[in-house]
Amino acid sequence: MNVHQRVLILDDEEDLRSILAQRLGRRGYEIMEAATAQEGMALLRETIFEAVLLDIRLPDGDGLQLLQAMKKRQPDLQVIMLTGHGTLESAIEAMKAGAYDYLTKPCNLSELEITLQKALEQRKLLVENTGLRQVVHRQNAQLPIIGDSEKMRSLKEMTRKIAQTDTPVLLQGESGTGKELFARALHVWSPRSSQAYIPLNAGAVHETLMESELFGHEKGAFTGANAVKLGLVEMADQGTLFLDEIGEMPLNLQVKLLRFMETGEFRRVGDNRLRRVNVRIVTATNRNLPEEVEAGRFRKDLYYRLTGMVLHIPPLRERKGDILQLAEHFLRTGQRGHSRTIHLAPETQEALLAYDFPGNVRELAHLIERGMILAEGPLIRIRDLWPEHGEGRGSIQTELPLPDEERAAEMDEKAIKTERQGEQAEQAEQENQGDVLAGYLTLAEIEKDYILATMKKVDGNKARAARLLGISVRNLYRKMEEYS
Repeated sequence: MNVHQRVLILDDEEDLRSILAQRLGRRGYEIMEAATAQEGMALLRETIFEAVLLDIRLPDGDGLQLLQAMKKRQPDLQVIMLTGHGTLESAIEAMKAGAYDYLTKPCNLSELEITLQKALEQRKLLVENTGLRQVVHRQNAQLPIIGDSEKMRSLKEMTRKIAQTDTPVLLQGESGTGKELFARALHVWSPRSSQAYIPLNAGAVHETLMESELFGHEKGAFTGANAVKLGLVEMADQGTLFLDEIGEMPLNLQVKLLRFMETGEFRRVGDNRLRRVNVRIVTATNRNLPEEVEAGRFRKDLYYRLTGMVLHIPPLRERKGDILQLAEHFLRTGQRGHSRTIHLAPETQEALLAYDFPGNVRELAHLIERGMILAEGPLIRIRDLWPEHGEGRGSIQTELPLPDEERAAEMDEKAIKTERQGEQAEQAEQENQGDVLAGYLTLAEIEKDYILATMKKVDGNKARAARLLGISVRNLYRKMEEYS
């Protein structure tokens, strides 16, 4: 069977199209038909074909010119020319233009089948040769999955094994742990690596647009649909589709995703025709899906379909042995193209190892970026990572974690200090509240000074400043206007 091999029959003779469609359809080919050059090019714009049976004379165009346009749009396309008026000159011209072969009508159907089969075999070889580098890369791919801890070694080994299958995979883990990196690894280390890898964040697309984004739409399907649009499942045909934040997907679309995963079939919005693709589905979430199922927010049948295999990506606090290795990686990548060499000071390394990283690897990357910007010399100090805590560790002990052996003593000392300071403040307030507050800055003044200092460090680059401050650029502009 020639499953998923699409063949376009482009000929203005309806009887011939019907005969060829029936004959090739019985052989397992997926057949589409067109009678004019305009119809044929419209189909080519929305569908990937393996081969075309093309009449050299069409009512609205020249087959040889159309051949060149088709090959330009889909270079791997195998085109077999059909004509009732064959000449040696036209055959030579067609072969020069990129046709695989040239048959004269009425053609022998058995001969046509053999020619088509050979054309598709040649296409397969061309695709394999074109993707040879990717195949070699797949065997030796060096994705930036940093970490030699026992948990990471085990996870990478399991990922390589699962990558060799087409089983759906659910990646679970907290935000910032690197779920998308492992999704890409499942593709790069798989036999599908020479094909498309298409990611989609299900939580970032509005509910009303999600179906069109996934499955595509026809022209005029809804207001604003001014052209045919390929869905991501078609773009990922023979490759991998990664659906991040799958727990955010609306219930009504979960039904359609389930059907697609079970059959490989789908319909574009505004079209009744069933289409079929071959896609490997990888999903990810930071939600507890069993709890979502119990609460009625996620379909149980889809949950079981998605969890062919489950990979749990550990938070950074559970693999602290990888922290400094990751930090060095971010330092190297951040220094590319710059003559400046910068390192982490010993006390900074100690602070990083003691920190719990609620934002995981993503937070570490941002901390290193911030430190490289704010560092005055060749060493990144603690104050460069956490400038809001001031110069010394003593002023940041309430938030920046200390090494484990110091924590208990620090916590006791902190409690005593806090109690004593509270008593002193209360007494002072009773005596003279105005004198107590006179030496303090307001919260707005502290925020203003911090924003101005950050803007100075990044030479006025508002996008970088907003990222370091952890706010949006729009919010930064608003605050700058407020403090002008």
